[in-house]
Amino acid sequence: MSLKPTWALRPLILALSTTTLLLACGGGGSELNLPLPAEPTGIGAADSAPVPSVTAYADTGSTNSRSNPCNVTLATNAGVRVLQGFLDLWTPTSLLVDAGVTLAAANGCPAVTASPWTGIPGDSTDGAVKNSTVHAGNINYVKTVTQNRTTAQALAAYLDDRRQKGYSVSDGLGPLTSLWRQGAQQTTTIVSVDPMQPLSAPVNDNGNNLGVGSSTNADLGLAVDFIGALADGSTEPPKRFFKYARPWRWSSDVKVVPALESAKSSTPATDGGFPSGHTAEAWRDTLAMAYLVPQRYQELLTRAMEMGENRILSGMHSPLDVMGGRVHATAVVAYNLSSVPYYSSAVKSAAYNQAQTYLQRKTGSADFNALNTYAHTPKTNDSSNADYDRFASHSSNRASYRQRLTYGFSQINPVGLTSTVPKGAEVLLETRLPYLTADQRRVVLKSTALDSGYPLGNDPEGWGRLNLFAAADGYGQFNGDVTVTMNASLGGFNALDSWRNDIAGKGMLSKLGSGTLRLSGANSYSGGTVLSAGTLGADSTTALGTGDVFVKGGTLECTAAGSLAIGGAYSQAAGTLQLQMQSASQGGLTVKGNAVIKGGDLKISFSGYTPAVGTTLTVLTAGVRSGQFNSITVAGFSKVTPLYQGNTIQVRLDGV
Repeated sequence: MSLKPTWALRPLILALSTTTLLLACGGGGSELNLPLPAEPTGIGAADSAPVPSVTAYADTGSTNSRSNPCNVTLATNAGVRVLQGFLDLWTPTSLLVDAGVTLAAANGCPAVTASPWTGIPGDSTDGAVKNSTVHAGNINYVKTVTQNRTTAQALAAYLDDRRQKGYSVSDGLGPLTSLWRQGAQQTTTIVSVDPMQPLSAPVNDNGNNLGVGSSTNADLGLAVDFIGALADGSTEPPKRFFKYARPWRWSSDVKVVPALESAKSSTPATDGGFPSGHTAEAWRDTLAMAYLVPQRYQELLTRAMEMGENRILSGMHSPLDVMGGRVHATAVVAYNLSSVPYYSSAVKSAAYNQAQTYLQRKTGSADFNALNTYAHTPKTNDSSNADYDRFASHSSNRASYRQRLTYGFSQINPVGLTSTVPKGAEVLLETRLPYLTADQRRVVLKSTALDSGYPLGNDPEGWGRLNLFAAADGYGQFNGDVTVTMNASLGGFNALDSWRNDIAGKGMLSKLGSGTLRLSGANSYSGGTVLSAGTLGADSTTALGTGDVFVKGGTLECTAAGSLAIGGAYSQAAGTLQLQMQSASQGGLTVKGNAVIKGGDLKISFSGYTPAVGTTLTVLTAGVRSGQFNSITVAGFSKVTPLYQGNTIQVRLDGV
């Protein structure tokens, strides 16, 4: 092939099997010279999630008590108030924390007399169902699952009922479970049982629930102290306010696991079902553990959801009960994590660093990200082994988590309302999204929240609509412009993170800093993308939404199974475009608008595909193409020829 005289081929010698060519080569016709367009501007402002102007749990969490006569009403008890959406479904006998509670007058507040509620549904002391459809669905769900549960499900339900909750949920750590239990010194005395055989008396766990604290435990003692402090928060106040019976009292068709029959309470007037205490305790423990080991954040949350499901499978609780336990616990942990002394960065850092250091040392991991890899690498195929990872599938976890957020209930209140984010809730993502500001984490929670209208989803603060699993996968919408600055030198998720949500909205994304952010959702955000530094990974064909893309520095790394679709224009002034191609035509860029290349580099590698000498790769197709790369490098080939022809950029592989 002959080159036009004005075009020069300047091969550079590279080591091993790659070469860089600084050249421009084409196949006739005049070369366009379009100017570099302006960067995308998006909406022009960031989104916000202001604190709602209502009484906040973060300010009043200490009122979640049943021992003070001044904290017995909806208005004066934070633990009751956070679950006030239940009043759409059920009117309790009295609107006081008074089931089995008698309090003398104190602090200027009147005495409290115990409610006449007997705990038996339908009698003269009982409350009233306000939404018969939701109530019937709530109890019918328990009937169905308890009548159809397997022996394995019955055993899991039994173990989660009888074991102490901190020990039970620690298997959400997957391959790290046995190491964690060893370092925390967690034990249990309940190993197994035939769940289908009734027991003459309940068996209690005499093990060590969370483990041993820092006074005698140098491995994970600070972590144990931390979890114990954050897990402090009782469900008894709302239980004794709402006075809603357990499902097996509502219907004899609910079948309690036979081995748990002897564990059923004989005092129904103090044995309300809503909210579930076991579920809430599991959530408090797992949220604290997830703060310390964010590598397993979503898996731990999925384990907490499983605890709730097992409470239903046991026959002891209903879906609304376990939903209430989750909501209550989320508020409790956020309050504790934002309160003195736990708000101290020194206290939080010491517990976090101890957990990370111990696990990295025990696994032989060099750093946070190496531990992250270890934590997601199967260690055993034996499902009876403590380190077996039941939560290895992200897609399965996401589906089960989403279903258990609402348990299939229909929306009973107005839909489509803008979500509010409770004061202090952003702290729950502090170690999972450390490179975002507190305000940005609030916006993440806002953009990933449940739609409005579901049961328990209408508390004024917004606790009932939080979807922490989705929030751990980054933004759900860009309803404002988002600037992400990741400093790789800080390590952990600052160095490398992935957003797996399907991101919508009219805002734009600006990537700054030396770290790597990967996008893998079916994204449709339209404000554009600007890459200035670090690496932006496009791991799906629509990773960069539908707007313009402007590369002014850093590396745009495309690993999608197929060509990356650019919905607007593509511009590159500097930096590197890194393509991972799966065939001669798959793995490049398909640009709907113009592609203007004013410099920068192109690097090509291959995945599942080994091209032969003589192959021509199509790396870019655009509406109109202008300009050339400074250099082109192709893994495995020392001789390549770029072909800038019309609206395409191709690369011919001439020799290895």
